[in-house]
Amino acid sequence: MVAFALLPFLLAAVSPLSSDAAPLSGLTSMAKFKGVPVFPPVNLGLMCEIPMFQNACARVAAKTSVGKQVYTPIGTAQGVADGSGANRFAVKYATHTRWAASTVATKWALPTGAKNASGLPLACPQPSVDPSTYTEDCLSMMLYVPTSLKANSGVPTLLWIHGGSFIAGSATAPGLDGSKLAVATNSIVAVMQYRLGALGFMAPDGTTNLAVKDSIAAMNFLAKVVPSFGGSSSKITLAGQSSGAGMIRALLAAPSASSLFQSAILQSDPIDYGFLNVSTQNALQSSFNTLTGCAASDKACQSSLSVDAILSAQVTLGDNAPSIDASTGSAEPIRPVRDGSLINTPLDLTAPFPPVSKPILLTNVKNEAGPTIFGAFTGILAPSVFGPVCAASLGDARTETIQASPFYPTSNIADTRVPLETLGTDWIWRCPTWSLARSWSGNGGRVFVGMFVTGATYPVNNAIAFCLQPGSVCHQDDIEIVFGTVPNPTPAQAQLTTEMQARYKAFLTTGSPNAAGLSSWTAATTTDVHAHQLGGTPSPSGEIPAGACDPSFWGSAVQYDYQVFGI
Repeated sequence: MVAFALLPFLLAAVSPLSSDAAPLSGLTSMAKFKGVPVFPPVNLGLMCEIPMFQNACARVAAKTSVGKQVYTPIGTAQGVADGSGANRFAVKYATHTRWAASTVATKWALPTGAKNASGLPLACPQPSVDPSTYTEDCLSMMLYVPTSLKANSGVPTLLWIHGGSFIAGSATAPGLDGSKLAVATNSIVAVMQYRLGALGFMAPDGTTNLAVKDSIAAMNFLAKVVPSFGGSSSKITLAGQSSGAGMIRALLAAPSASSLFQSAILQSDPIDYGFLNVSTQNALQSSFNTLTGCAASDKACQSSLSVDAILSAQVTLGDNAPSIDASTGSAEPIRPVRDGSLINTPLDLTAPFPPVSKPILLTNVKNEAGPTIFGAFTGILAPSVFGPVCAASLGDARTETIQASPFYPTSNIADTRVPLETLGTDWIWRCPTWSLARSWSGNGGRVFVGMFVTGATYPVNNAIAFCLQPGSVCHQDDIEIVFGTVPNPTPAQAQLTTEMQARYKAFLTTGSPNAAGLSSWTAATTTDVHAHQLGGTPSPSGEIPAGACDPSFWGSAVQYDYQVFGI
């Protein structure tokens, strides 16, 4: 079997932003007034970087926030204003050595490559981008803080985890400026980076889920510093899109991470893939070690590898993954592993679902598979092609059931890409999301499900004609709506941005996306997920019909990949 969806990569977009921030000045010299020594005003920021003063500074941090300079328990944070009512702070949240677990930062430091507070972090190493845009020392984040916030205000923090199939992306990818979202939600918005690809998931000694542990380090860092900016360490909500949402699902399945966040928002999570199992990870790991030429125990060899050599081996591994173990697929062959230590449940239909309590919000876009299908097939496809394409991806048995169903008709269809796109959206994204919602609701958690029928074309989708058509909402087209970063938004886009930010503000504070003046969003149950329509002309019920996502079809009559492969 081959995978159906090849998710577009979020390429790092690192561009300097202007700032009027000045570097910290040193202590001025002592003067005298009428013969008596006079000490000038002390630069508290510099003092707070001296270990003997850090405890005192921590107490001051609870009361003090001066403009773009914030005194935290680990040193002075210097930010820049961007004119939107928020200050931006770039910081290293953790350090690490190659293929070792990350350690939470104990000192406030600018990201690698940043010369001053206006500098942006370099991305984590990834294929097909200019090497000057990335560094291994990449565990950095951006904090966006409303200028009106005072220390210890107790507002929520939203930690955004970017997508990119676990091999690409950055905190500075298009649309991820969190300033407007922070102001609209009266929260701190943090956008983090984590180790990607082989550097985050293929430690030669078999250590698993390093990138997931990076996310845990980021939450521990935020708990330490957000009170100084006006946040509450107990009010952290995770949010992310695509593989970023998949990372959050891994954190929901990690008991040791549970106390670090209160709720989660998962946008366009390709849940169909599931977590890798240990045997699959071991097979991939063995192949990767062979490709690098370094034995599992040969630390010297591993340290001597160039980043280019590691990325080259990673690309080859990704290409070969389906032939090594078919359960990997080709879209996200490198991904979190249910290792039994950090991640101990699949959170799917293959095993008893654990008790849960956190509120979660799950969303999809109308045409998740649009970039995949219309990007791969650039010309019209005849109806006769549906069966072979479907069988090549899902196998004969599942294809037979799909063709016999009423959900993906090909008769009287001029272009078979249309039902193929609907099929891909249901199979990889929408229906497994709805299955997760039913399980979450049935085991103690509150869950809200939605679908974007209005979006804003994400830059990587501009080359795909289908994604530019009126009414199309392709994978990633929800990102700029949520962040409020749509260039020249239409009235419909602006209205949906206002709505989503109001709903996110409510969710961050109450665990529900219902807010005054907005239509009611009903929580999902085990029998009806009540998928709320986001944007467009509301249907009579305001909800999206189940269609093929009825539990008797996907997940039962037609199994998801994670069921087929038992992962």
